[in-house]
Amino acid sequence: METELSATPQYTIKFVSSQTGIRPVTIRAWERRYNLLNPYRSENRYRLYSEQDIAILLWVKKAIEDGLSISNAVMKLKMALENGEVITKKSLWMSPPKRKEISPRSPQYYSNKLTQALFNHNENDASNVFQESYAFFDILTVFEEIIIPTLHTIGDAWQTGRIRISDEHFASNYIKAKLMSLLQTFSNHRNSPKIIIGCAPFEHHEIGCLFLSILLRREGYWIEYLGPDIPIDDLVDYVSYTKPAMIILSATLESNARELIPLGRKISKLKTLPVFGYGGPIFNQKPELRSLTSGIFLGPTLTDAVETVNRILRK
Repeated sequence: METELSATPQYTIKFVSSQTGIRPVTIRAWERRYNLLNPYRSENRYRLYSEQDIAILLWVKKAIEDGLSISNAVMKLKMALENGEVITKKSLWMSPPKRKEISPRSPQYYSNKLTQALFNHNENDASNVFQESYAFFDILTVFEEIIIPTLHTIGDAWQTGRIRISDEHFASNYIKAKLMSLLQTFSNHRNSPKIIIGCAPFEHHEIGCLFLSILLRREGYWIEYLGPDIPIDDLVDYVSYTKPAMIILSATLESNARELIPLGRKISKLKTLPVFGYGGPIFNQKPELRSLTSGIFLGPTLTDAVETVNRILRK
């Protein structure tokens, strides 16, 4: 008979982090916000964890990698435990989510296939590409190695006259609709830090904002996505009574990035000060713009941005 894992507290958070690949700050946040674990406190106040705790963290990590939000993963865990499921060395408390199969084809193949489907205005083929991509790849790979290259190819084809503006609009709006749908599959977390995300004034390139909104909502934040071209004064007025923990705006053009310069001064007059974060391609291309913007540059990549937000809001 399969042996149950030990519930004896014996491992430090540093050891647990090394075994699971989950950062200590994330483990503590899951404990605080979702009551995922209740570690024993030693006389010197160090957290001590058991084998069962490590198994739970490993399963939750796999569940998130397979697309569940942290809140849904925790809810599924608690339901299983309430139904009498036990944590064993074989099952890690119950059958974990299936690992993604290894794709027989590269992300570039799917990017090319998606591009061709959109050139042909073929929604069925495009939808099939999305379904296969999410089945084989993690969400960040789909964003960075399938969708972004597709958008670049479509943009280049329009600029060189190989496709019509109507073709470009169809493709970009189709992808935006898919991303909005994906955003809505992740639940908002009303007891979590609230983040408002949108584009700088006059900025209409919103795909990057949608990527970040999805990734941060999946991390467990309460995300309000406001879309393109957010007027600064209107945003400050809205923030004054909604009191978010953070505002994130993006820009792709220098002229739009410069519209963000007054924002830091204006929000500094609010009674409750949100953190102001920003990013976008122009801040990678022209780093000197960062010194003019009185906020926190989130980093050159989506991964950097998520890590920066976690570092700021999950202290």
